[in-house]
Amino acid sequence: TTTEGEAAETTTTEAMEETTTTEAAETTTTAAAGGDFLACQVTDTGGVDDKGFNQTAFAGLQRAESELGAEISVLESQAETDYETNINSFIDQGCDVIVTVGFLLGQATQDAANANPEVPFSIVDFAYDEGVIEANNVLGQVFNTQEAAFLAGYLAAATTESGIVGTFGGINIPPVTVFMDGFVQGVDYHNAEKGTSVTVLGWDYAAQDGLFTGNFESLDDGRSFAQNLLDEGADIVMPVAGPVGLGSGALAGEVGADTLKIIGVDTDQFVADTQNQGVYLSSVLKVMDLSVFQAVEAVYNGTFEGGLIVGTLENDGVGLADFHDLAGEVS
Repeated sequence: TTTEGEAAETTTTEAMEETTTTEAAETTTTAAAGGDFLACQVTDTGGVDDKGFNQTAFAGLQRAESELGAEISVLESQAETDYETNINSFIDQGCDVIVTVGFLLGQATQDAANANPEVPFSIVDFAYDEGVIEANNVLGQVFNTQEAAFLAGYLAAATTESGIVGTFGGINIPPVTVFMDGFVQGVDYHNAEKGTSVTVLGWDYAAQDGLFTGNFESLDDGRSFAQNLLDEGADIVMPVAGPVGLGSGALAGEVGADTLKIIGVDTDQFVADTQNQGVYLSSVLKVMDLSVFQAVEAVYNGTFEGGLIVGTLENDGVGLADFHDLAGEVS
């Protein structure tokens, strides 16, 4: 058993093997037998092909399929009302492990886990307080994305020509705002260290309030929010809104990277958004594919324990993507 601080000193694999647990829990599953093993994922809205959050998590299941021979299945949530229905459908199907993706699935996952203590769950972007999960059959996956976003903010401040950068989110929830916090802090640190006066639009760190689209689906919102920030002088924008950010990338592709650069989130958007690769300065990486695979693998091997895994810069659970085509513009 480790504390969150200790987890930062382990490798990602070690963090999975030595997760923080709510108590000294016994292993809650046994190794898969007979070659029949079904790993299931319930997505948040945005879908498994969102070129970001849900898709990166699903890549962990695909790895389990190729490396472990697991059968995999996914149900896409079109709205929050689908969460409970989709989870219960997978319980009825006899899934050996159910991975739920997103902070907003926290309550539905908690209810299902407590009602079905024999079923192992893992949830991306949610950590439960001690004792909430009665049978300790949920492994939370959380990420110190503010660490990598800090680097992105510093990068933006060092690269901007207008002296103004911007960010916006999908919904004002911690897994979104933690990116925005780190981004602002990174810009502030560059200002303090280098004597610059770069301004961040879209997020007030002290007030914990800023620009939000209210969804994770609308590419039109991604375009319009980025356009508004561009109109206010920002030449680098970090959208923290899943597929919404693809709309920002499309706008940048039209006006050109000399006018607007984008910092992606969750996955390397240069690789994901092949139509607008040249506009991505970098991306703040959340390595969910690895943590999802390790959660599934633990159930498969019979070593699963509930609790918490924390992805950090030190254990490669978060990071900053390559600068790719724009490397020449980074000092």
